[in-house]
Amino acid sequence: MTVLARLTAAALAFAVGSALAQGVLAPPAAPQDTLTRAAASVGIQRCLPAITRLATLTVQGSRAHDVLLDWDRKRPDAGPVFSLVGIQYPNAGVAASITAIPDDSGACTVAAERISVAPFTCESVAAQELKNYKRTALLPIYTVYTDDKEPTSSVSLIDSPPGCLVIRRYVEYGWRDPSAPMPAAAPAGQAPKRR
Repeated sequence: MTVLARLTAAALAFAVGSALAQGVLAPPAAPQDTLTRAAASVGIQRCLPAITRLATLTVQGSRAHDVLLDWDRKRPDAGPVFSLVGIQYPNAGVAASITAIPDDSGACTVAAERISVAPFTCESVAAQELKNYKRTALLPIYTVYTDDKEPTSSVSLIDSPPGCLVIRRYVEYGWRDPSAPMPAAAPAGQAPKRR
């Protein structure tokens, strides 16, 4: 048996053994996004599922990201949370802003914005990506695009030659964690309590 044949056989045996061993081990947990870890570490719980959902989507596919977090230090779980996330992708950098505000019912109002620069004119970005959106010009250099199918989302394009500043925005009022139990409703015929 030649040296090359022995090395190939050894590599094959190692690869097969590794593959079998990997099937026995539990799969590694997905890395948690930095925003979720930061929010949880300062005591934010009520809106944490909403923050996690938005942050996970925001950093998906990135090489790296980090966060700037602002919160009410006296009432971390009862006050608003503001974040700015810097995100590094293989061919670009973007910023995202995620805000969550809890309300008395246990729901959260959330807002997320993704801010990037396209190396194209805003006109070409709109023609390529926003063909069926409604167009509203706010300034000669600033146009907002909306889609009736997603009334709480918008895309803003701001001419910034030689490129285009793109701000994708999402807002949801009264967001509730779909996996959380619903709050108990008042019995029929009973008026809600006043404060």
